[in-house]
Formats: sequence, C-alpha cells, structure tokens
Amino acid sequence: MNAQQIRKAYIDFFVARQHQIIPRALLVPQNDSSTLFTGSGMQPLVPYLLGAEHPNGTRLVDSQPVFRAQDIEEVGDNRHDTLFEMLGNWSLGDYFKAEQLPWIWEFFTKEIGLDPKKLYVTCFIGDEANKIPRDLESSAIWRELYAKEGIEAKEADLGSEASAAERGVKPGERIFYYDVAKNWWSRSGKPNEMPVGEPGGTTSEVFYEFDFVEHNPEYGAHCHPNCDCGRFVEIGNNVFMEYVKHEHGFEKLPKQNVDCGVGLERTAMAAIDNPDVFKISILWPIIEKLEVLSGKRYDANTNAMRVIADHLRAASFLAVDGVVPSNKEQGYVMRRLVRRAIARAFDLGIEQNFLEEVVPIVADLYAEDYPEVKAGRDMVVEVLTREEKLFRQTLRKGLRFILGYINKNETKDESGVIVVPGSVVFEAYDTFGYPPELTEELIAIRPPMTKKELEESNKLSIAKLAPNWREDFNRLMEEQKARSRTATKGEFKGGLADHSEVTTKYHTATHLMYRALRMVLGDHVIQRGSNITGERLRFDFSHSEKVTPEQIAEVEKIVNEQIDKDWPVSWREENTKQALASGVMGAFGDKYGESVKVYTVGDPDGVNYSREICGGPHVEHTGVLKDGGKRFKVVKEEASSAGVRRIKAELA
Repeated sequence: MNAQQIRKAYIDFFVARQHQIIPRALLVPQNDSSTLFTGSGMQPLVPYLLGAEHPNGTRLVDSQPVFRAQDIEEVGDNRHDTLFEMLGNWSLGDYFKAEQLPWIWEFFTKEIGLDPKKLYVTCFIGDEANKIPRDLESSAIWRELYAKEGIEAKEADLGSEASAAERGVKPGERIFYYDVAKNWWSRSGKPNEMPVGEPGGTTSEVFYEFDFVEHNPEYGAHCHPNCDCGRFVEIGNNVFMEYVKHEHGFEKLPKQNVDCGVGLERTAMAAIDNPDVFKISILWPIIEKLEVLSGKRYDANTNAMRVIADHLRAASFLAVDGVVPSNKEQGYVMRRLVRRAIARAFDLGIEQNFLEEVVPIVADLYAEDYPEVKAGRDMVVEVLTREEKLFRQTLRKGLRFILGYINKNETKDESGVIVVPGSVVFEAYDTFGYPPELTEELIAIRPPMTKKELEESNKLSIAKLAPNWREDFNRLMEEQKARSRTATKGEFKGGLADHSEVTTKYHTATHLMYRALRMVLGDHVIQRGSNITGERLRFDFSHSEKVTPEQIAEVEKIVNEQIDKDWPVSWREENTKQALASGVMGAFGDKYGESVKVYTVGDPDGVNYSREICGGPHVEHTGVLKDGGKRFKVVKEEASSAGVRRIKAELA
C-alpha cells in the first residue's frame, strides 16, 4: 500500500467498527493561545478527553496533519518531518485495551500486511513512587496476539533509554517495559511534573524493525526499540488515559479513554520496507521533481532534497490554513521554512523560480483527500513564490558579503580555520536583511550560488562562527535599538512634525485614507507607520502588491466624499477590550492600557465612517479639509519594504 491507500484503509477500518469521521483541525490552533501550531493528533480533542461530550459520539476516527517547529533542525535524516499526518482513533469512555490492541494489531498485520515478525511493542514498567502499576494487561494481550501468529513473545525490562542501550535486545524478546520517560503520556510530562487535576496515562507503542539497518553506536552500545539509530521506527502509539492527579497521588478517571495515533508517513515506510521516509508516495514525487530541475540525483544530494521536500510540503499546508510569511509567530516559522528551502535549492544549482514548479506537485499529492488543498492551490503558489522573489536578492547579497569576509582570511584560530565573528553576522543582517540563523546554517552546508561562486563557496568549509557570535550579535542589536530610540525621542507619537493647523488637517486626512484603503484593498491593510508635516502626509501600510491607478482613484473618491459630508470628529475614553472588540482600529505595534482615546468620524453610537485609537490632534469636522477648494490627492505610491507599500498625499 502507498500512503494514500493507508490513509483510506485506516479510516475505513474504524468506520466499520462504528467510528465517526471527524474533520481535521487547522494547523493554527483556534481558541488556544498556548501554542503556535497543532503539534499532535490529540491536541484538538483535549476538551473531549477531559470529559466534554463530543457531538459525534464516543467513537471517533480522523487523519490530522500536524506541525512541529522544533523538528526543523532534525530534517535531513531519513525519518524526520516538520509536517506529518497522525491517523487517529478515539474512545471517549467506550472501549479500552481489550479492544484497542487487537484492532491496531489487525490493522498493521492484516490490512497493511506488515510482517508480525518485524513488529515490537512497549509497555509501561510502573511507577512505585506514584503507585501506578506495571501495565500487565497490555503485555498479556500482546503475548496472545503474537501467539496467534506462532511467535513466542518474551518480555524484558529496559527502564530508561540509557539502560536500554546498555542492555540491548535479546533473542526472542518482543515486549519491552520502559519507564515514565517513554511510556507515560500527559500534557505536562512525567507524573511528578503534572499539576493537580491533570489527566494522564500509560502508553503501549508499536515499532517496526528494518532488520537490514546496522545499528549506529553513536546512539548507544546496543540497539533497542526506542533507539534513534533508525533500525526501529515507531509506527503507532496507544495512549490509555485512565488517571488523574490529586494532591496525594493518582486516581482512576471516571471514564477511561483511548487515544491512538498512527504515523502515516512511518507506516508507509514500513509498508514498503524502506527506512527512508522520503521514498514514500507523498514525498518521493517532490524529490523526483527536484532531480529534474537540478539535474542532480537524490542519492548524492539527500540532505538538500529532503529539506526542500519537507519544508515546502509544510509551508504549503500552512498557507492553506491561512499563514503567510512574516516576522512574527507562525509567519516567522513559515518564512524560515521557505527560506531554508530556497537556500538548499541554491545548493542544488536551482537559481530560478523553482517554487512555482514544486508547490503544485505538493498540492496534487493531497488534492483528493484534502479538498481545501486543491481549492487553495493557486493561492499557495502565489504566497510562496512572492516570498521566493523577496528572498533571492537577500540571499545573493548576504552570502556574497559573508564570502567576501572569508576570502580576506582576516581571523583564524590555532588550526587555521577562519572565524566569523558576531559583528559580521550582524552587518549581514543589518545591511542586507540576511537572517543570523541562515548565516549559521549556510556556513555549515556551503551552498553554491552561481558557477563562479561555486568555487568561492568551498571556502565556507574552512570557516566557522565564533563561539560567542550570538552574544555579540544580540549586543549589537540592542545598541542599534538604543540609537533608534534616541533618534526618535521627542517625536509626536502619531508621526506628526508639529501641531499646526495644516498638520492637524493632514492627520485627519490620514484617518480618512486609512479607512478608504481598507475598503478598497481589504481588511489585511494595517498601518505600519506614518510621517505627517504641513506639506504632505506619508503613510505606510501592509499590502503585497502595487496599488493600481484605478484603486488609487477609488481611494481619492472615497476620502473626498467624506470631506464633502462634513462629518463631525470627536473623541472619548473607552474600555480597550470593548473598543477593539467592536472593530475600532489600533496602530500597528502599539500596546494599550485598560482605557484608550478613540476618535470617531461620525456618530460614536450611530452612523459613522471610522473609529480609531489615536492620541490626536484632529479637526472638529471634515469639511474644513477643503477650505480654499482643496481636494485630497495621492501624489505617489511606492514600495516601502517587503510586503509594505507607501503612499504620499496632499490637500491641494
């Protein structure tokens, strides 16, 4: 079976056992500010695991894409992804171990056809301090399931990962007991770390053995199921949530739940008996496209191609769920994914717009099972290719600057390696917008840029970052911020040069224009800065493309209509939360107290044109802006920075 077939088989298997299919949750959690991303299959179901009734009943099944930003650095080996799918089945106080373990065994061995001789399982060893017993019930079920396949499954206590590596696996052993670090689940970690009232439970995991993979002693003297060498890969985890923590220990929950997660990608690896996750059907077509575009083979460029395939798949799903590259939160992580992929593309010699070639491949792989991916295909291509265009110039200029420093051979350590200090990393960032994380990564991977730079880039192999580069970089950043604060000290908060009558008129006109821009271009328009004098207004706002002459004309029309209406302009103190909830606009990046000063063009409690948090000053009514027959007119529209446009306008 390929990955797509496994996904369908899993859903069908549990639907046949009276489970209801539930839709996937977005990768950006809704109504949960504790985390940036949906990082596990169970995360969207936590309220129901804690006792809330699910509208679809007590037996559920789904396929949930999840994203783990902490795995970005791990991508490049044969089994790590930032984005992966968790196939899940759930019992909310319905069935328990006696049903779950035989079902998951049947799915792996009968539906998928995995060789039971290559399957190994783990159980909880027990926690005497917290009076949580050894999971003998699960081990007894596993022994019986193995026996039906003619396999005598011996048991072994492995305890911690360290002790497991010392002991290893003995012939005939199939069932292994691990401690709380491996076979206990709660949102808060180990039992001693859990707060009162937190639920948790034991786990029983299933591993597939790639028996032809040699153990890597870097991960310990001996191999075992939880070893990270790649010989064993976890394909399923059965969480038995049956305990809740109290002040004096643990008690059984009134209802015992099952949360089973089956990794789609890793199960697909097992199905083809190949330890390379990038060889499966939902990743390999991306690799094949990269081979065509680069003219290079995967076997000789595995790290670069793995990073690109993983990162673009993840970025595509994030874009489908509404994330766009930015310098904050989810957008920052997405930008890092895309830019790392672009850097690796340079490593392969792909110097032209490769995202518009690769991203559609990703969309096609998921179009049948996730209609929203198919529907958002063109939008995703647009979002990611725009980021590619923005970054390519930065990539070239920044790398050339760093190479220029290295070519001078200015500072070497005792072994003759060129040392790149934090000041160089900062200058690359300050001058070219070259991210420090990328400098760190590029020195490690040595990406070629052009044929000429291919030779030069080899010099990165004899360079390293200074041990204290990060501290120096941060210090220089703080010094720059201090200079900026000094330079702007004494300026009026709203960007006004003075409080003269003419400047006040331009300030009010800025409010009118801001609202008009959102009406014409969309609610994504957010103020990014302003500078207002007695001669003109200048306004920066978020927008990814040039404002057309037709759109500018419409903005001018709307503003002049509001001037002609002679709206009253007034202000009053309002509760901050209530004001923002009612749609009052605030200035980008500002932080407010419990109350704010809200200016309204129109009636604050009735018909109005705009309501905005501002420190003033403003005219008393909009009609005064046309004194002397003046009209509002945009005199210039241009790019200010990536994703930000700038308008200059006059009353003339």
